[in-house]
Amino acid sequence: MRAGAEMVPRSVLRVGATLGEGPVWARDALWFVDIKQHQVHRFDPATGAHERWTAPDQVGWVLPSAHGDLIAGVKTGLHRFDPATGTFTPLHAPEPHLPGNRLNDAAIDARGRLWFGSMDDDEVAATGRLYRHAGEDCADSGLAPVVITNGPAISADATALYHTDTLGKTIWRVPLRDDGTSGTPERHVTIEEGAGYPDGSTLDAEDCLWVGLFAGWGVRRYDPAGKLMTTVRFPCANVTKIAFGGEGLRTAYATTARKGLDAAALADQPLAGDLFAFEPGVAGVTTVEATL
Repeated sequence: MRAGAEMVPRSVLRVGATLGEGPVWARDALWFVDIKQHQVHRFDPATGAHERWTAPDQVGWVLPSAHGDLIAGVKTGLHRFDPATGTFTPLHAPEPHLPGNRLNDAAIDARGRLWFGSMDDDEVAATGRLYRHAGEDCADSGLAPVVITNGPAISADATALYHTDTLGKTIWRVPLRDDGTSGTPERHVTIEEGAGYPDGSTLDAEDCLWVGLFAGWGVRRYDPAGKLMTTVRFPCANVTKIAFGGEGLRTAYATTARKGLDAAALADQPLAGDLFAFEPGVAGVTTVEATL
């Protein structure tokens, strides 16, 4: 697959997010957040309808729950979010001893287990960890702590997890056992100097990994062996994550960010922080609902 005219990103929603993140296609719409503005967004590309809600603190993501609502990763922990009422109900705080941390990114595996990471909000200390929540149990994944955890992305058969050390510019492939415990991580992708930092990631129907590049002006697609296949260039520097949505899950939606851009950069990047879409030439995978 080569990047042609059909893979030129277009702005589909002018939101100017400070830190757009966490896109996910669920319940026939695209959900995403603006972490720094404490906002949850819902966008229906079929009608153009756009709704937003205010979270009680920084919110890294929302994902669908089997209970019919959404699970939100708020700064202090997991919350149950009801869009009908706009209420956020605390569920679990994994790191009450680390008030400088916040939750950052998450994914659900084929068994409905929620995997989510934390990070140092000042982006300095290696206090970020990856957690697994299944049923009533929340456990540390056992992976080494890093400053900023990102990803995670999980294979369709739930046998491999892709875990990102953003500041280390490394994506690790971690074998998963049936019980959710992990094997020895293997280096899967290293982002070279000058190409930005690996941010959120997701897998497509061909088990290839798509990675947003913060300060890298684009999105990359890697094959199952970790070889670079495709680069999609964006008109703004900070691309955070993509999600597959729309009919047949064949449209890629990408969140972007204005964070870290000075006045001159913002003048050169008027679309920074918007929601983009492009045609990736491959379908995505349906998001499983979390069991909690």
